[in-house]
Amino acid sequence: MTQSTTAAHSRPGTAALTLAALGVVYGDIGTSPLYAFKEAFAGEHGMSASEPHVLAALSCLFWSIMLIVSVKYVWIVLKYDNEGEGGVLALTALAHRLAGGSTALSAAVIVAGVFAAALFYGDAVITPAISVLSAIEGLSVATPQFEHFIVPLTVGILVALFMIQRHGTGRVGVFFGPVTCVWFATLAVLGALSIIETPGVLRAIDPSYAVDFAIAHPGGAFLLLSAVFLSLTGGEALYADMGHFGARPVRLAWYGLVCPSLLINYFGQGALVLRQPEAAANPFYLLAPDWFLLPLVGLATAATVIASQATITGAYSMTLQATRMGYLPRIRVLHTSDTERGQIYVPTVNWLMLAAVIYLVLEFRSSGALAAAYGIAVSGTMIITTVLAILVTVNLRGGARIALLLALVAFGLLEMLFFGSNLTKIAQGGWMPLVLGGAIFILLTTWKRGSLLVAEQRRAIDIPMRDFLHGPAPDVPQVPGTAVYLTSDPTLVPSALFHNLKHYQVMHERTVFLHVVNEEVPRVHPGQRLQVTELAPRIYRVALHFGFREEPDVPPALAQAGAQGLQLDPMNTTYFVARSTIVDGPGAMSGWRCALYGWMTRQSEGAASYFRLPPNRVVELGTQVLL
Repeated sequence: MTQSTTAAHSRPGTAALTLAALGVVYGDIGTSPLYAFKEAFAGEHGMSASEPHVLAALSCLFWSIMLIVSVKYVWIVLKYDNEGEGGVLALTALAHRLAGGSTALSAAVIVAGVFAAALFYGDAVITPAISVLSAIEGLSVATPQFEHFIVPLTVGILVALFMIQRHGTGRVGVFFGPVTCVWFATLAVLGALSIIETPGVLRAIDPSYAVDFAIAHPGGAFLLLSAVFLSLTGGEALYADMGHFGARPVRLAWYGLVCPSLLINYFGQGALVLRQPEAAANPFYLLAPDWFLLPLVGLATAATVIASQATITGAYSMTLQATRMGYLPRIRVLHTSDTERGQIYVPTVNWLMLAAVIYLVLEFRSSGALAAAYGIAVSGTMIITTVLAILVTVNLRGGARIALLLALVAFGLLEMLFFGSNLTKIAQGGWMPLVLGGAIFILLTTWKRGSLLVAEQRRAIDIPMRDFLHGPAPDVPQVPGTAVYLTSDPTLVPSALFHNLKHYQVMHERTVFLHVVNEEVPRVHPGQRLQVTELAPRIYRVALHFGFREEPDVPPALAQAGAQGLQLDPMNTTYFVARSTIVDGPGAMSGWRCALYGWMTRQSEGAASYFRLPPNRVVELGTQVLL
């Protein structure tokens, strides 16, 4: 656990950050009241809406939110930052670094973190579908004739949401916090009015209602957990978005507004069902008076669109981090803001997510059907986060370590119960996030494995840099200018240099071997960005360091080389890059994975555009690799 190295950067005030966090961090969990409580009484395993069942469900829900979100995430896990950044990949990098020389443990940490990242994508495509569907379903409560328009309206809203991503959210993003603030205030008011009518519902704060129900009906309590868990979805966002706002604003927003509003609304829904058991069909919308029903549908739709926007942005950020850490090929990333570096748009991810989201809406057609698929991805990610946090805690010092370990183990056991309960819904749709997560896990690991094999093959074929520098100087003419050769392994001579000698039979008067290093920290201090080493007269090695939350812009970074004795004239510098073609051979990868890796290689963004190299100063040379 470290303090953020970016603390010195100018940030808005705490109040502004807290308001902004409402829209980004809490959009997902903030829309859970639309569907979470009603799922306890709906579906194949739903309970009857009797008073003991309502109180047991509320008691279980209340203590789950307090333990998992309020204590585990907001109080404990937010302390586990990697240079100020949160999220499962940042935690994976931190745990991997602390694993030290244990090869087996390091490998296990990486596999767990990558699988959690794969599950995150399942969550990211389900959230827009279930959130917007649950909001639009309020129309059928207002007027049953609107029932046939729910799916078309949902699809239309989602298509519009994904279409505007390329324009960025800077203009509308300023409204996210205020709209979400109004949403939480509305949740609290509707819930409080219902509680005033039936104050006896507050008895559910007593955990004995949940315990007694579990003892009397262990099977029913186990199934109930899958519905209760829907109130926790979005808890991972607290941790993942910490780097955007800092831990303090996230905590202030949760304890000051979000948590009280959510609990008041859930208890208000419970009070309504105690008065009118038939209201369990849609207790959220039935809380509202008739005159407020349509405005509430509009407000809920706005809140769910904001929640969806947060998960879409999270998928972009996750993709960028996975690329930086070597688990995805270079992917085209566009910036949608001149002032906010983190506002990005990834076209490939955007359109794939839109296709997946529309498929989910058309296939499941209701929030209740989608609820079966929702919990598995999130609960799996939560378990992995807990395990990684335990591994980090083991390496801590101090008297609090034992208490933290015991608390995290207890949370892990509880989350395993949630995960097991959600597994009972595999046939009803729970298979979807597992299949999607498994497919993405295969993509991530195939790229990592293929990249390592390519690097090994190049090490076996390419000439070591030491032999090149100490061998006889090549008897070729020199031409004016500087040649910059991009290399993934600074100990080997890039194949592009030999292709250049083969085809042009010349060398430039200055040669620079450029190695871009992706560090396991979010950002690299500017003073540690670049190191220049003179290997031989007029031959240099330059190492550029970037964090996994940074975008490698090579030319401006190279401009700093002058301070270390390497002056580069942009107009007399030529960049040489190699592009590999993958061919199936008697290698360590199976044929289908080799074909998959080759396909991913072809989809990869070229090194020239990825590293922001000037197009008119780049020479690209092709190589063939057998796997």
